[in-house]
Amino acid sequence: MNNEQTIEKLKQMRLTAMAQLHQQHVRDNGSPDITADEYLALLTDHQWEDRQNRKIQRLLKQAGFAQSANLAEVKHDQQRNLDRNMFARLGTLDFMARKENIILTGASGTGKSYLAQALGHQACMMEHRAIYANTARLLKKLKLCKVDGTYLKELDKLLKTDLLILDDFGLQSFDNHAREAMMDIIDDRYNKASTIIASQIPVSAWYDIIGESTIADAILDRIVNSSHRLDLKGESLRKGILKND
Repeated sequence: MNNEQTIEKLKQMRLTAMAQLHQQHVRDNGSPDITADEYLALLTDHQWEDRQNRKIQRLLKQAGFAQSANLAEVKHDQQRNLDRNMFARLGTLDFMARKENIILTGASGTGKSYLAQALGHQACMMEHRAIYANTARLLKKLKLCKVDGTYLKELDKLLKTDLLILDDFGLQSFDNHAREAMMDIIDDRYNKASTIIASQIPVSAWYDIIGESTIADAILDRIVNSSHRLDLKGESLRKGILKND
């Protein structure tokens, strides 16, 4: 079997990266110093790395992040009340292994969304599934899902997500549909998967925003008691630079 046939068969088996490297190797007349075992290992590693990279890119796309954020660019500042060591520990994603949550609060522009999405980006890089969502839009979507019969399917999707990021939590008061949907989300994920909530509203005011004492108690009990809490301070980071919070 000649090299062209080998390359074609590799492509048909969806080993594209391996086929491309072998094709380049043939074009360059190979390397006389490499053994057959070393060459096979080289091809295999190249295909493996390509597959992992494509998986990560797919996870990042599916997450639906609103902005590009990563841990390396996080600015730690005492004025922001962001402890470097604490956030570095969160960046290891051990909180996800323990099924814990994170609550990020602070005024508009203090970087809550960026920190949440930086952790989400890291989760994708570690091959975890993440979803980023504006809370109000997600709850409206779930309301429509009840109408078209896809509500349980959408809840199952959220449950199977390793890290759910709910941004701008509490900017709108909850109606009955929103309360029930939020209760379903939090109850399904409790002790099973991690959730990050970012909000301009202090946690002390969430009870009134959610409304209906029984459901509010149940939601907050599941969220707050299992959460790492970061309350960001300082001036808006948007000054002079137009960025999403």
